[in-house]
Amino acid sequence: MEHTDDEGTAGEDGRAEDVSEVLDRPLPEGIRRRVIGLVADAFGGLTLAELPPQLRQYARFTPVRRARFAGNAMAAAVEGDTAFRQRISARLREGGSELAQAVEAGSPPAAADPEDVAAMAFVLRPPGWVKLVTAAGEEAQRASAERAGEEARRELDKLREELAQARAEGRAEAERSRAELEAARKEAESLQRKLRSAQSDVRRGEAALRKLQGELDALRQASAAELTAALGEARRAKSRLAEAEAALEASRRAVREGRSVEDMRLRLLLDTVLDAAQGLRRELALPPASAHPADLVDAVRPGRMTPKDIAARALSETDPALLDQLLALPQAHLVVDGYNVTKTGYPTMPLDKQRLRLLGGLAMLAAQTGAEVTCVFDGAELAAPVLLAPPRGVRVLFSKPGVTADELIRQLVRAEPPGRPVVVVSTDREVADGVAKAGARPVASALLLKRLART
Repeated sequence: MEHTDDEGTAGEDGRAEDVSEVLDRPLPEGIRRRVIGLVADAFGGLTLAELPPQLRQYARFTPVRRARFAGNAMAAAVEGDTAFRQRISARLREGGSELAQAVEAGSPPAAADPEDVAAMAFVLRPPGWVKLVTAAGEEAQRASAERAGEEARRELDKLREELAQARAEGRAEAERSRAELEAARKEAESLQRKLRSAQSDVRRGEAALRKLQGELDALRQASAAELTAALGEARRAKSRLAEAEAALEASRRAVREGRSVEDMRLRLLLDTVLDAAQGLRRELALPPASAHPADLVDAVRPGRMTPKDIAARALSETDPALLDQLLALPQAHLVVDGYNVTKTGYPTMPLDKQRLRLLGGLAMLAAQTGAEVTCVFDGAELAAPVLLAPPRGVRVLFSKPGVTADELIRQLVRAEPPGRPVVVVSTDREVADGVAKAGARPVASALLLKRLART
């Protein structure tokens, strides 16, 4: 950026500028950035009419954004528009900057940055400003050259260190390679010896295999002969067995025929006695015997135990003994939410495997306790009707389409007469609360799983 004023002009502050001083070289980049910063800071103090037309669009920008987006335009305006530069100079003087006052007085501070001094001199244009700008540019170039030289020395030292390290690593790598090569050579010799030994073993093995093959062929021939003889004996035994089964069936048929005649005679006699007894009861108008002599004795009788009484005992809700005590109640009915239990205990198994495992455990529990056991599964998850034989002592139910297993469990509980002990196994809080209101005793699925694991 060169100064191109053609003649002296009078500034707005009344000062005359000397145009005899001309900058004969472009501004160094560092000084140019400082000039743009000064202009951007003083820019906001000017009115819109005082700004050149090309800079008016940046009037509302912040100094930082103004320097970023209008830097080149402001630099060109400072260089080519004397009136604009004088207005910026006036703003800098009015700001009371110590640096501006010192530059105007021709005695910039020794500690000031040369580039700041040069930028201020370029804008204010005091006498000798060209020398200040030129000196600052040379100082900046010298500092840049020193920094570049120092950086080059550091880079050279770093490269020397890396070279020395690379050489050391190369020597170490060469030593390792030689050691590995020697080890590989020894390993190859060892492998060759092992290969020769293995080849000798293979030849001996082939000879032994041929010998064993001959023995196997002989054994096969002997086995074929023995098999033929065994098959003939099996056919003869099968014929004798068929004859024995026919004779046994004939004897059983004869026994059944004789027994059926005797059974018929006894049944006829029993029916006659029963008809006579019923006729006598009707004739005498005898009511059914509903009381016993012991019922007439005056005494205090104990109350019946209910599932709530069991819950009041000192047992943990996760103690399998609690379930044993509940199922020990007279006429106890155990209702199990099937998938709730299986997906708590073994969720990764297929559904059919889950059902079979749970029903097997419930069958053993029913046999041990004598309680009525009903297992309910959700029918919504079935792609087709399930074909299975329920185990002995366990009733298996699937909910109908549109009916959940939870609703089916509540229907089962409501169907029971008041006072009968009903125990419902489910971790579902909604199911537990619903059956509890109906008089049933809910227990967690984990309790049943622990009890089944004990069987």
